[in-house]
Amino acid sequence: MKMKDNVGESKTHQFIGKASLSHKMSLKRSWRRFNMHQFKLQGGKSVEDAVNDMLLDPDVEFAEPNYIFEKQSAGIEGAPMSAMEAIDAVNAMGGADSFNQTAADINVEEAWAEMSSNSNVPIVAIIDSGVDYNHYVFVESGAIWKNEDEIPGNGIDDDGNGYIDDVRGWNFAYNNNDPMDDDNHGTHVAGIVLGTTQDILKNPSVDPAKIRIMPLKFLDQYGSGSTSDAIEAINYAVNNGASVINNSWGGTSFSQSLQDAILTAYNHGLTFVAAAGNATNNNDESPIYPANYTIPNVISIAATNYSDSLASFSNYGSSTVHVASPGVSILSTLPNDSFGYSSGTSMAAPFVSGLAAMLLREQPDINGYQMKGVVFDYSYGVGGLYGKVASQSRIDALKAIQFVQDNNLDAYQPEWTGSRSLAADGSAGGGGCGMIAKVLSKHNNKNGRNTPPWGQTTLLLSILFAPLIMMNILRIRRKRILDNRRQFPRYNIESEVKINVGGRQLVGQVSSLSLGGARIDTEALLEDGGVVTLSIESPDGKQQIQVEGRVVWSEEKKAYGVQFCDAKDDALAAIGGWTKRFGIAD
Repeated sequence: MKMKDNVGESKTHQFIGKASLSHKMSLKRSWRRFNMHQFKLQGGKSVEDAVNDMLLDPDVEFAEPNYIFEKQSAGIEGAPMSAMEAIDAVNAMGGADSFNQTAADINVEEAWAEMSSNSNVPIVAIIDSGVDYNHYVFVESGAIWKNEDEIPGNGIDDDGNGYIDDVRGWNFAYNNNDPMDDDNHGTHVAGIVLGTTQDILKNPSVDPAKIRIMPLKFLDQYGSGSTSDAIEAINYAVNNGASVINNSWGGTSFSQSLQDAILTAYNHGLTFVAAAGNATNNNDESPIYPANYTIPNVISIAATNYSDSLASFSNYGSSTVHVASPGVSILSTLPNDSFGYSSGTSMAAPFVSGLAAMLLREQPDINGYQMKGVVFDYSYGVGGLYGKVASQSRIDALKAIQFVQDNNLDAYQPEWTGSRSLAADGSAGGGGCGMIAKVLSKHNNKNGRNTPPWGQTTLLLSILFAPLIMMNILRIRRKRILDNRRQFPRYNIESEVKINVGGRQLVGQVSSLSLGGARIDTEALLEDGGVVTLSIESPDGKQQIQVEGRVVWSEEKKAYGVQFCDAKDDALAAIGGWTKRFGIAD
C-alpha cells in the first residue's frame, strides 16, 4: 500500500501501528522514498478484507495484493548441449545468423561490423530467475556486472545502498546476495542479451564483453515471483547504474505499485523491455503486465518464427504490442556451462534489450522514450505482422545502429501523466475542403533530417471560431497501405480538448487521431456547415499544425466531423511523425 504524498512520517508510523494491532498485519518491508509499504497477513485474514480495510483510511492512496508473475517461455527443448555440441550445431547452420539461428536475420553480424570502438559499457539488468555467473561464456567475456563500491565478504554495506555484499546483483526471491539461477530461464535470457552484442557461439573462446549483465533474481526455482520483489529489483537497477531492464515475465493483474516503479525507471531514462506473453492473446483486449503499461519507455515484444510470421504461441496487439523479434527455438546459455534451445516471448525480448545496449554504446545518453522510437522506426517491415504489432515490423539491428550513428538525439522525453485507452472506430463523412499550414519549426537533427520524437503523451488541441461537437478528422499518410484496409488508419490517444463555440467554452475528449483528423466527444450541440480552425501542438511542443475546414455530418457514424482537402505534404509528414507510435484504432 502507498500513503498519500502529503502524509508525514508521524502519521505513517501511526498507520503501521494500527495495521499491526487492529488489522492483524505485520510490516514486511518499506520503500520510504515513496512512502510505500508491504504487509504480511496474520490470523487468517483474507487479502480482500485487508485491502478494503486499508482503503478506508483517508491517508491511503492505494492498496493492492502482492500479485504473482510467471516467466514467459515454454521451457528447454530437448537435452542441454555441451559447448562443443552447441558450436557444431551453429556451424552446421552455415550462413544463418550466428546467434538466433533463424531465417529471419536481424542483421546482428552486420551491426557488429558497424559498432564503434568506444569505451561505453552499458549495463543491462536481467530481472528474472537469476544468472549462472560461473558459465564460461560470462566468465571469459567478463560480462557479469560487478559492484566496484562493495567489498566482497566483509558483511558490511560498503556503498550504503541497503544491500550487504551485493557484488554482482541481488537475490530478491530469497533475500540474499547470491543471484545464482536455480531454474535456467534467466541464464538463457542473459545469453541472448550478450549474444546480440557479440559472437558467443562460433568461436571456442569468447571475446571481452562490450556490455554488462546485472543479475537480479526475483523468480524462484519454479519460475514465479511477486510484485514486491519485482519492484525491489527495478529500484535496484535504477539506483545502481542500469540503462536497460529486461523483463521476460508477466501476469494478468494490474499493479499500481509496479507501474509506479516503472515510472521511476522512466524518469531516470531507463529502457524497459517486456515480453508480450505466450497465450496467443490479444493484449489490446486482455492486458498482460508489465508489457501493457503505457509508460513511454516500455517496449512490448512479440515473437516471430523462422519465416518472420508471428509465432503460434505469441501474444499480439495492434496497439499495445510494439515490435516483434525472433522467439522460436533460440539457442542460448544454460547453467553448468551448457546450452539449449527454448521458445517464447521471453526469448524475443532479450534480443531487443541487447540491441538497446548496442545503441547505448554509440550514444550513451539515449533515454527509454527515445530508444522506443528508434527500435520502432528502424525495424524491418513484415506484411504478416500487420494488425499484430503496432510497428508492423521485426527488429533490425543494422538499421537501428546506423540511424543512431548518423544522428544526434536531443535529450528529450515528455512527462508521463496517464495511460491511453483504445479509440472507438469512426470515419469522416463526405468530401470537404480546407487547408493545413505549418506554424512552427521542424525538429531537426545535426544532418537537417526531420526526426520528430515519438511519445505516448497527450496533444493539446484548440478549436476556434466555429461550432463543433463530434469531429472525425486529420487522416495520416502511411508508408505501407495494404489491400482491403481503410486508406488512413487512426491512432489511439486520450486527451482533453477545449472548444470555443460562439464565446462559450466546451470541454471534450480526443479519443483518436490520424493524419486525417481527431475524434472528439462532447455533450454540446452544433449545426452542420460551420467553419472551424484547429491548432494541434506536437508532443514536444516544437511544432504546431493549423487546420481549417467545414463541419459535416457522417450518417454512417451518426457524428459530426470536419473535412478538409489540399493538405500540404510537409504538414502531413509532421503529423505522421507525431502519430506514428500511437496504437492503431481498429
